[in-house]
Amino acid sequence: MECAQPQPGEGSSVLLIVDDYPENLISMRALLQRQDWHVMTAASGFEALNLLLEYDIDLVLLDVQMPGMDGFEVARLMRGSQRTRLTPIIFLTANEQSQDAVIKGYASGAVDYLFKPFDPQILKPKVQALLEHQRNRRALQRLSHDLEVARAFNASVLDNAAEGILVLSEDGVIRFANPAISRLLNAPVKELEGKEFLDFLQKPHIPLWADSEFYAGYQRGETLRLHDALLRTAPGQQVPVALSCAPLPSEQHAMVVTVLDMSVVRHLHQQLEFQAVTDPLTGLLNRRGFYQTVENLLLRGERSDSSWVLLYLDLDGFKRVNDSLGHDAGDRVLRWVSEQLKACLRPFDILARMGGDEFTALLDLEFPEQAAKIAEKLIERVSVCQQIEGLDIVLGASIGIATYPDCGRNLDGLLRASDIAMYEAKRAGRQQYRFYDHEMNGRARSRLMLEDSVREAIENRDFNLVYQPQVAIGSGQIRGFEALLRWQHPSVGDVPPGLFLPLLEEARLISRLGSWIYHRGAGQRKAWEALFADDLVLGVSLSSTQFGLPNLVTELRQVMERHALQPRQLEVEVTEEALMHNPDETRKQLRLLRHLGVRVALDDFGSGPCSLAHLRDLELDTLKLDRHLIARLPDSPRDAALVRMVIDLCKQYGLLVIAEGVETIEQYQWLQAHGCEYVQGFLVARPLVAEDAVRFAEPFDWSALAG
Repeated sequence: MECAQPQPGEGSSVLLIVDDYPENLISMRALLQRQDWHVMTAASGFEALNLLLEYDIDLVLLDVQMPGMDGFEVARLMRGSQRTRLTPIIFLTANEQSQDAVIKGYASGAVDYLFKPFDPQILKPKVQALLEHQRNRRALQRLSHDLEVARAFNASVLDNAAEGILVLSEDGVIRFANPAISRLLNAPVKELEGKEFLDFLQKPHIPLWADSEFYAGYQRGETLRLHDALLRTAPGQQVPVALSCAPLPSEQHAMVVTVLDMSVVRHLHQQLEFQAVTDPLTGLLNRRGFYQTVENLLLRGERSDSSWVLLYLDLDGFKRVNDSLGHDAGDRVLRWVSEQLKACLRPFDILARMGGDEFTALLDLEFPEQAAKIAEKLIERVSVCQQIEGLDIVLGASIGIATYPDCGRNLDGLLRASDIAMYEAKRAGRQQYRFYDHEMNGRARSRLMLEDSVREAIENRDFNLVYQPQVAIGSGQIRGFEALLRWQHPSVGDVPPGLFLPLLEEARLISRLGSWIYHRGAGQRKAWEALFADDLVLGVSLSSTQFGLPNLVTELRQVMERHALQPRQLEVEVTEEALMHNPDETRKQLRLLRHLGVRVALDDFGSGPCSLAHLRDLELDTLKLDRHLIARLPDSPRDAALVRMVIDLCKQYGLLVIAEGVETIEQYQWLQAHGCEYVQGFLVARPLVAEDAVRFAEPFDWSALAG
């Protein structure tokens, strides 16, 4: 037994010889000693186990028969240890072994048996082969360890990366997703893997993966970068992202997509953009924001029947506040003024503080003259006395008004015009408004006065109904009456319907009168019940606004129930303009009216663009030829041909025809000769008050006209 073991050199293979005979150890050491082999010896099984625990042994040559612990026991213990379970063992023996002993040795973990004395030509090649095998095994073990370390490192990088990472197969299917993209898309990794990437890509919209820039870049071997993309999360929310898609090595048939969440950056950009276009004092748009918003609106050219009107407001008396109370008080006043302006205007009106005490507003109005009322409201709201730091402050406002495109075809032109008009208002005594167009000033004032009068007339019930008869051309029998609205102004007397009816429609006041008209007319029809035949029809004209009301049929049903009228005794008259406004809603409303049972008449046919298809497609009962068309009969061959064709067509469609505005014998005779059934106009009677209408209980005498 040796007292001390020499230390193995760097890169040497270590052999351990275990034998209880010292001379065998010496001879074996001498036989196996090589520069790249380090030989260690042990005289017992216990000593061998200690060395195996202390050193990395590559090969053990183990004597079978030893006192205390034989070789079988040592081998069994080696195989039970994680450290030495793979260390190769060659059993050494001086005695012939039985088959059972050999089997026991192999079962204990031996890889070979050698018998003493050894033949060096046999021993050394076996030892060398086993040492090379062990060296390869250890190298493979180190490589596996290094690979595991590298894999763990890469996995740690992917798991802890702040950016989302996806690996897509060349057909766009997700093969790998890291935790960051899982959190971003709010979906477990397992749910993402196997899904198509396009299922989560909102912008750009890509219908087919094969047609996408992602696939094209992959085929070219190029990296694609998108800085303004949108992903859709599993719950359906949108996330702004920046994408980078790069192909992996060709044998992978895949690409890696990195995803950077741009929500914070986008929010910061939005904040910066908001600050760039917003007045920090009032929260309104600043000059830059107003220019951007209005110029984009004008460039889009989204015109309708409405008008764009620019108001330029300058505070009167603001300089006095700044000079006497300081800029802090002035800032408080400006904030207060901005709140008053916002309260007066609609949410979609474009309001801005242009600087100092100047404000602008772009309004979308049906008629430019309506801006006058808004300007008056703003002036009244701003001119309220308020207290600041214990002092009563009274402001005022002067407003200039310019319309697009009459006063300017761009924003600069509108601002110049409204600024000029604003200074005109100041020169006129302040706290006033002025239109840039002087004629419009007069029209606006007249319109405001008339609108106020109409509102007052509605409140005071100054309106009344008159009735114009509709009689048969042949028999003179009364068919019915059309109820017509009239206004008796307390100061100026009768106001022509052509003046106030458009105003009622434009100012959305006709709907306030509608219910009164229905009930007043239905009540009169009920009062005539004893005088006229049961089939007498009361006609009521509906404006576009009234016809479009969703509760029209419900209200008419309630009116008929209240006055005990039959539906066929009521006829609603609708113009083509109203029918053309929204074709789908028109058909729906007509079906509801027909289901209710009331008659439907197409009013003023021929007064404007008319379509014969309406006679074919719409559910109508009556057609009323417009008075302007009748006025040209019988002298106008073109109008005569048109009226004749319409009468014939209505007969084919089963429509009753009434000629409106019949004033001459010649018109009556022509209509009679060409098959028109009914007439309405001054030739028969002007609109009558209810008491005078009773004379039509008897048939109209056409022969009296001829005389």
